[in-house]
Amino acid sequence: ETVPDWLKHPVGGKRACVIILVFHLRLLTASAGDGPNGVPKLMDLLDEPVPGVGTYEDFNTIDWVREKSKDRDRHREIATKSKESVLALMKSISDAFSGWLLMLLVGLMSGALAGGIDISAHWMTDLKEGVCLNGFWFNHEHCCWNSNETTFQERDKCPNWKSWAELIVGTNDGPFAYIMNYLMYVCWALLFSFLAVSLVRAFAPYACGSGIPEIKTILSGFIIRGYLGKWTLVIKTITLVLAVSSGLSLGKEGPLVHVACCCANILCHLFTKYRRNEAKRREVLSAAAAVGVSVAFGAPIGGVLFSLEEVSYYFPLKTLWRSFFAALVAAFTLRSINPFGNSRLVLFYVEFHSPWHLLELIPFVLLGIFGGIWGAFFIRANIAWCRRRKTTRLGHYPVLEVLVVTAVTALLAFPNSYTRMSTSELISELFNDCGLLDSSQLCNYANVSVTKSSSNALPDRPAGQDVYTAMWQLSLALVFKMLITVVTFGMKVPSGLFIPSMAVGAIAGRLLGVGMEQLAYYHHDWVIFRGWCSPGADCITPGLYAMVGAAACLGGVTRMTVSLVVIMFELTGGLEYIVPLMAATMTSKWVADALGREGIYEAHIRLNGYPFLEPKEEFSHKTLAMDVMRPRRSDPPLSVITQDGMSVEDVESLIAETSYSGFPVVVSHESQRLVGFVQRRDLVISIENARQRQEGVVSASRIFFTEYTPPQPPNSPPPLKLRGIMDLSPFTVTDHTAMDIVVDIFRKLGLRQCLVTHNGRLLGIITKKDILKHMAQMANRDPDSILFN
Repeated sequence: ETVPDWLKHPVGGKRACVIILVFHLRLLTASAGDGPNGVPKLMDLLDEPVPGVGTYEDFNTIDWVREKSKDRDRHREIATKSKESVLALMKSISDAFSGWLLMLLVGLMSGALAGGIDISAHWMTDLKEGVCLNGFWFNHEHCCWNSNETTFQERDKCPNWKSWAELIVGTNDGPFAYIMNYLMYVCWALLFSFLAVSLVRAFAPYACGSGIPEIKTILSGFIIRGYLGKWTLVIKTITLVLAVSSGLSLGKEGPLVHVACCCANILCHLFTKYRRNEAKRREVLSAAAAVGVSVAFGAPIGGVLFSLEEVSYYFPLKTLWRSFFAALVAAFTLRSINPFGNSRLVLFYVEFHSPWHLLELIPFVLLGIFGGIWGAFFIRANIAWCRRRKTTRLGHYPVLEVLVVTAVTALLAFPNSYTRMSTSELISELFNDCGLLDSSQLCNYANVSVTKSSSNALPDRPAGQDVYTAMWQLSLALVFKMLITVVTFGMKVPSGLFIPSMAVGAIAGRLLGVGMEQLAYYHHDWVIFRGWCSPGADCITPGLYAMVGAAACLGGVTRMTVSLVVIMFELTGGLEYIVPLMAATMTSKWVADALGREGIYEAHIRLNGYPFLEPKEEFSHKTLAMDVMRPRRSDPPLSVITQDGMSVEDVESLIAETSYSGFPVVVSHESQRLVGFVQRRDLVISIENARQRQEGVVSASRIFFTEYTPPQPPNSPPPLKLRGIMDLSPFTVTDHTAMDIVVDIFRKLGLRQCLVTHNGRLLGIITKKDILKHMAQMANRDPDSILFN
């Protein structure tokens, strides 16, 4: 504190400085190696990386910035080493090619699984009504294809296919045979649903639902271990077939996204680049979501756009190319398997022959309005039912709930032929454009002399008795599907929403289409039809109305726009129908957004309390970072770690007393000058590792986050240098930063926390959950609902 005179002397001062410097170097050397006083070697985690450091605990958010930085460092190291030897160059090439190889494997595996699911679901669905005598593994259609006695007029009837009444009673006619078929239908449905819910509950609870809300949350950076694991994949694949075959009002298309993401996550473990980096793995999962939609609808381009528009949080250009490649491989694999036996990728591929007229945009927009109202109603009703399931005793009996819903569905579905058939077959029939070769009840119009010979298309005709009967049955089916889907979605079985929503819209569209067709036939001289709908012309296509209605209802529920139009375009193969689809889809979205801002997936994310920051939601409140940060004025002070003033015991006590994911590192408690940020998991692993590998580390050992370790007293235990696990550049904002800017920073950088400072002095911390709670509070919702539920 008082400088002596001899140190001020020019020569004496220089000598003293040299002596002091040598003394410090000797002390540092003694502390760095096994010196004469027996001080053990000091471990530096910068030189010796500890296994487990840099990983994340379950139900935590990843640090996107750190993960991208790790990948850049790894890539830079590989590029540097590639110039040293041929072997290193080959490793560099294989590393660059590994992403494309992984996409190839994901596409092949997902396409093969989707083909197996389609074939199995068709066979088991038909098993509820009968069995093939030639081979029990044939479904109804394939059984009759192989029969030589099948006629074209009755191509659904053949001697080889026997209903359960024919096998048990000996005849398929009469009330007793009908009751027997009814009973067997209900029993098979109950058996399939019981197996599905039992397998999910016993082996993989994460296999229930559609999986898309959770995948959106995972892609935003949240970690749910086991959700994309091996058991989930196996059980989801098996139970998806069982759930669809049981006749419940659900689809397999949504869960196929979950199945594809499980495939991608498992295959990521074959490649070091993706196994050790959570951000890189999420790029693969984004591509896998595109693969799921590609194999679900046979729409590779629509799948890529679905991943970009609806699911992905971070979607760089490289991921776009790889998603396209993976979706192409998956579609090619599914096409090679040919699960539907019609050389098509999807069951309901149709081609319409007549063009649409400009005035038809009015009924198309009406279908869009219906789709928006239905979507908003469905979301509110389904969320209310799911919340009731969570908060009442109903949620304690998932098996009983599934069996009751299955029994009600089967009992009500069997008498109506349009609800008895699988939902995919129903949509296929509703999309169908009636032609000369069709024998469907919907196409049984009154006979009119056909003057056209150029195509299979028929002119508009008066509806026969069968068409009116079909209209009544479809009206009942519409009400049934609208109500039962609300209760079904969210049960403890794999359940997709795409197909049930499309079915509701397709029924409404077909009803409107037939109505327009009959109106045009009987009143072709009206102003709206005059000039484009002459007698004997096929000016109205009811199947087109069904397709537009399906897109409108699916858009109202999910709020998809661009990707939905492309998916529907790929389903039909008709470029000229894009405008009607766009008009209905945009109308549906506008109407649904006016009644409620959230789509079904965002609503379920909020219901489950997942920490998901919706990129589409705008933050319009005038608040500052100081209003959201913790600690608040009434809270205890912020838990921090000093860079050189704490022992192992102090840090372990801090970890034991708190549950925070990480701690800011400051110069001292008095100055509160920010140095960095350290993760809780990294601290725990590093201390445990040091106790095992570094000799003499005890509770009294000092922990240093400084670059150089100061000399220690001779008899003190060896210190720990943990600077290597500290983030030296944590993201910070000032206390007067507007919250809308902070929210944008969190969204675009994928931050898990942000530190708040004032003139370099640490004031508090803002996490993603703090922002979500603040947004919930601003919207008059319960802020405590933001937690993994």
